[in-house]
Amino acid sequence: MTNNVKELFSLSGKTALITGGTGFLGKKHAEALLEYGATPILLDIKGSTEHSLAFEFIEVDITKPQELKKAKDTVLSRYKKIDILINNATNNPKVGQQKSDLTSQLEKRLEFFPLETWNADLAVGLTGAFLCSQIFGAEMARVGSGVILNIASDLALIGPDQRIYKKTGLPEYDQDGKATKYKEIKQNVKPVSYSVVKSGLIGLTRYLATYWAHRNVRVNALCPGGVYENQPADFVERLTNLIPLGRMANPDEYKAAIVFLCSDASSYMTGSILSIDGGRTCW
Repeated sequence: MTNNVKELFSLSGKTALITGGTGFLGKKHAEALLEYGATPILLDIKGSTEHSLAFEFIEVDITKPQELKKAKDTVLSRYKKIDILINNATNNPKVGQQKSDLTSQLEKRLEFFPLETWNADLAVGLTGAFLCSQIFGAEMARVGSGVILNIASDLALIGPDQRIYKKTGLPEYDQDGKATKYKEIKQNVKPVSYSVVKSGLIGLTRYLATYWAHRNVRVNALCPGGVYENQPADFVERLTNLIPLGRMANPDEYKAAIVFLCSDASSYMTGSILSIDGGRTCW
């Protein structure tokens, strides 16, 4: 291995798969890898946000093993190898973009959270990461080299503070749509499935890291904090009050960490959980 620190960050010639790749942060991960020489391939479902022409795109449902096996064969036929897998896909409704009708509000709350939503969220965020790791990671293990990076969250390390999602001046309803004294029933909350998925990714990270260490497949998790994405001002104010640095992350602030974790700069790092959250989890 080179002693030149700059060269350790090089990803020249590496083939990188990014699930949920056409999403907001997925494209940022791809930009970072491309800048350091990798070939990013965005994996996402049909009807995804328009992807950049700078990246190759493969349409795939990561909850379906046969589609993933077909995607693997496609990548290997074109690039001969898979060096990096970033498990980034998740179901995560954006703050301020959720439906505001009573039924939708009720269904976010634990007491009324639909089983089908629970199953769908776990299928994408956790089962999808497992299947991608199983199919693409096994190929890495076969050749004796590779990196898997799971994108978790600060909410994998702490419980969500539901106060930051609270709205003021809302009418108060019970589950039958009648006026009630229970103020919280129509309030926004972070769904239970999000915390479970992100916490599960940490468990998956540690399992894979020890399972494939002898095959030189390194597996780590990144726990980002909140990122500015045109959220409502009242939400931003509440969240930043919980962050020692006093602000959310800018969209490009995780790029260097992505390169570090996917390159030989982190060659002695596996099974680790890297938290980059402006200090939120230390309070």
